[in-house]
This record gives sequence, C-alpha cells and structure tokens, in this order.
Amino acid sequence: MLGAGLLAAGAWLGWPPEPEPVTLVPAGGTPFEWRQDARWDALERRFVAAREAGCEAVAGAIEAGLQELRRELDDLSAAAAGPDASSWDEAERALFATAPLVAACPDALAELARLQGQLRDVAKRQSRSWDLASRTARDRLYRVLHGSRAALDEAILQAPGRLPEVLPGEDVPSRAPAAVVHGVRVHSGDLLLSRGTAPVSALIARGSDYPGSFSHVALVHVAPASGAVSVVEAHIERGVAVASAETYLADAKWRIVVLRPRPELPPVRRNPLLPHRAASLALAEAHARHIPYDFAMDAFDPARMFCSEVASWAYGLQGVRLWMGPSRISSPGLARWLGSFGVRHFESQQPSDLEADPQLAVVAEWRHPEGLWEDHLYSAVVEVMLEEAEGGAAVPMSRARLPLARLAKAWSWVLNRLGRVGPVPEGLSATAALRSSEVGRVHRQRVERLQASAEELARRQGYRPPYWQLVRLARADTSGATHLVR
Repeated sequence: MLGAGLLAAGAWLGWPPEPEPVTLVPAGGTPFEWRQDARWDALERRFVAAREAGCEAVAGAIEAGLQELRRELDDLSAAAAGPDASSWDEAERALFATAPLVAACPDALAELARLQGQLRDVAKRQSRSWDLASRTARDRLYRVLHGSRAALDEAILQAPGRLPEVLPGEDVPSRAPAAVVHGVRVHSGDLLLSRGTAPVSALIARGSDYPGSFSHVALVHVAPASGAVSVVEAHIERGVAVASAETYLADAKWRIVVLRPRPELPPVRRNPLLPHRAASLALAEAHARHIPYDFAMDAFDPARMFCSEVASWAYGLQGVRLWMGPSRISSPGLARWLGSFGVRHFESQQPSDLEADPQLAVVAEWRHPEGLWEDHLYSAVVEVMLEEAEGGAAVPMSRARLPLARLAKAWSWVLNRLGRVGPVPEGLSATAALRSSEVGRVHRQRVERLQASAEELARRQGYRPPYWQLVRLARADTSGATHLVR
C-alpha cells in the first residue's frame, strides 16, 4: 500500500498542468481605446516648449486655459448635460491642453487639481440621469474620471511635492458613525478604492474593457460607541478578513479614494443609517464564518467572495445595487489569461468601475508621493503584456517547478484545515498559482528593465517620460517578450 501511495504521489507531482479552461468571452463587447497617440505626442511637445520658454512666458496661456476650463464647468453645472454634450469635449480639451503647461510651471498645480476634481464631481452628478448601460455614457464617464486623473497625474509627476498627499472631494454628509483617520473623516459604510503594489494589482487595475487606476475595494466600519475603525476586505491569500485602519494603511498602496453613498438616494433617505447597517452586516459575516476568496469572480454567490463582492453583497441586502454599469472583459487574450488563474465570470464588478457609479461621491483622494511613478511603470508593462496576450502569448509558466508547486498546494491544504494561511491560496490550483508566480516574476524583471530605460531617457531629456513613452519603451523591450507556453 505504501508503494502504491508513493507511486500515486509521484504521478500527481509529475503530472502535466491541468488543461486550459474553456474561456467564454461576453459577446458584443469592445474594449475602450483612446487611439490618440498623435495627441499625446503633441501634449509632450507643448510641455517641452513651455519648459524652454520659461514660466513668465507661459503664465498667460496657463491662466487662459484654466479660465476656459472654469467656463466649461460652469456650463456643465448650470443645466442637465447628457453624455454626448459638446461641453464635455471642450472641458477635456481645456484640461489636457493646460496640464502640460502646469507640469512645466507648477505654481497653478493646486488650481488644476481643484478643477479636475470639480470636473469629476460634475460628471458623477450629471450621470445620475444617464443610461449607464449605453456605450456613450460609459465612454464619457471613463474619459472624464480616468482621463482627467491621468492628466493631473502627469503634471504631479513633473512637480513632486507641490500638492498635499490628500485632496478633498465632495463634502457629502452622512449620519453613519464617523472617525478621523489620518486627517480624513470617514463614515461607517464608506468604500475604499485602492491601487496595490503587487504585479497582480496592475493586472486587476488594467484588466477590463475600461483599464483603470484601482485594484481593490474595501468597506469601512466605525463602531458607534468607541469610534474604532475596521476595514472589511477580501484578500487573495486568506479570503474575507477584518483589519484595523492602521493595518489596512500599512499594506502597501499607491493611491486610495474614499467613496460615500449619496444621502439623497431613496433607500438612504428612508434609512440614513443604511450605510452603517451594510458595514455592520459585512463585519458580522466576516467574524461569523470563513469566507474563501472567489477566484471565479462570481458576484452572485456569497459562499466565496472577491473584494468587490464584499461591498456589493452587503449593500445589496440593504436594497442598494452598486456597480450600476457592470464590468466586462471582452478581449479574448485577456480573458484567456484570467481564465488560467481561475476566473470564470467575465461580466462582473471591477474595482475601477465602482468610481463611475453615480450613487457614490468621491470625498477624498490620497496619492503616494513616489507611487505614481511606480504605478506608471507597473501599468505600462502590464499593458504591453496584455497586448502580447492578444497576439497569442500564453501565460508564462515553468513546468519544472510544477512538482514543487503541488507540494506547496498540499501543505497549504493542511494549513487551511487548521485555520491558517498556506503558500498557495485556498481555491487556487497549483498550476494557477505557479502561473501567477511566473507572471509576477516576468513582470518584475520587465519593470526593472523599463525603469532603467526610463531613468536613462529622463537623464537625456531632463524630465521623466510620460506614461505613453513608458508604454513605447516597454514595447521595445523585446528581450522580455512573453514566451508562448502550450
């Protein structure tokens, strides 16, 4: 019997990877593409020309651009504006044209940031009457929310230290219990969007029809009596867990946005403590049972939960449906890659898309001072790897390491039975874990090479290359091309 067991174990350890899963991509979807490379190059030339001319020479152009943006914001705020209103295009043009000048002469950076936040807030308020199932509305919200943030980020990168790390958003009242965390007043039921620093975080943030800036969602709970702040979130490694505010913030992040349900929502108007009830429900559920991480990304099965599902489940039981516009993953190559990690649902709830939900207001945004640069490096490499996936590249994987991965999975199974966390996450196969590890390894190597190339280019031209230049540098790194693994 012992010999038979050893033979079986040996066969299991040496067996080839599981067959690739059948990936069913939603029909009819089309990923958003800017297709404006010439515009980005023109904006960079505008930045270089402003640096050469000097701030005194461009001061008038900066004020004219800011004034134009103010006028467009006044028009957008004065009356109902649909997603196809020309004022949105004019506001985008004014912001994009002024940002390079401010990047070169950052005295107006605080005003640019204020106007970018106002543009975001106006779009979120106006979109409450839009059909968020329409492509026109989704594209417009993406251009305003993600596009304007990207323009501001580029200016911040050229003038580090000129803005406070925390920028205020809308002053949205809430009757839920509150506490102050690092200078920001948070209420029970607030949602935290964040961008993690792991390679998989870059994949989550960029891996949808609307590549975004966020990879994680968490739910805030504030105890009414003590004011103690807890954060309920789903981790890949250990499933749904509860952390203190300090522990949550200690986990490396590059940016955080605080979202809050609007008090005029009918369910919240009827019960102003609804957000607190949703947070309390999530907290109680996390304490009552072990909830594994949901690698399949099934937003409608609470037996397992991924990060977005924690928030949508808790609020859904209170009559508030978050993610009014569901996320889609329509790229066959991306879907094939995600499928190899266990994803089975490609119409789900992506973290970045939560910001576009008009039921929620942005009340604060925090940026890591140097995290923006690393975010750009990580995202540029992921973008190029996903382009390669569309070209047929498979997820990199070392088959020689598969026996060790299966031993790690077996050890993890034992630890999981004892209530502990193992090296391979619960619910993830040994093959999928190995693929994830290899993607992380390849990504880190390519980021290191990109960083070296970007720093060399920065030395030559006197400024950090913008995101579109980083993507081009990453594409040129043919030595790091993802190899096909069949």
